[in-house]
Amino acid sequence: MTPKIKICPVAKVASIFSDSWTILIIRDLLSSPMRFSELERSLDGVSSRTLSLKLRRLVIEGIISKDDLYYSVTSFGKKLGKVIDAMAKCGKAYI
Repeated sequence: MTPKIKICPVAKVASIFSDSWTILIIRDLLSSPMRFSELERSLDGVSSRTLSLKLRRLVIEGIISKDDLYYSVTSFGKKLGKVIDAMAKCGKAYI
């Protein structure tokens, strides 16, 4: 019998937010669905390749979805919005 490995929920969410582009992509998509080009413009400094790779990863993980030309957050992605809101409040207090 194979032992079950426990996964820490905090570590799982931390792995999703492991880089700043992922957090910013989710943040922008929480406001409204966007095309690739709109996301590229909203994320100053991201390369097309990096954005493409990050979007693909987020789709595979079920955090965002792609419908025709638009990317949008899934119901799980919307739950991550609470984490991003909390980070924004902490950031404002820290600044």
